[in-house]
Amino acid sequence: MQPFAIAAAGIFAATERFEASARRTAASPLADPAGEAVERITASHAVEANAAVMRTADDMIGTLLDVMV
Repeated sequence: MQPFAIAAAGIFAATERFEASARRTAASPLADPAGEAVERITASHAVEANAAVMRTADDMIGTLLDVMV
């Protein structure tokens, strides 16, 4: 189902953004600490939102199957 693929891609992209921010912070800790912290928080929220999409899609499929049986 398409929502699962879209949410999985969103989780992957957000995880990559988080890791890139962590690498930049490790390489140069004083360059932009506030901006990097915001980037990691934003990426974390994106992962949570995409996980919620996956849970909702799973619930909807379960409900549809319950109705059909």
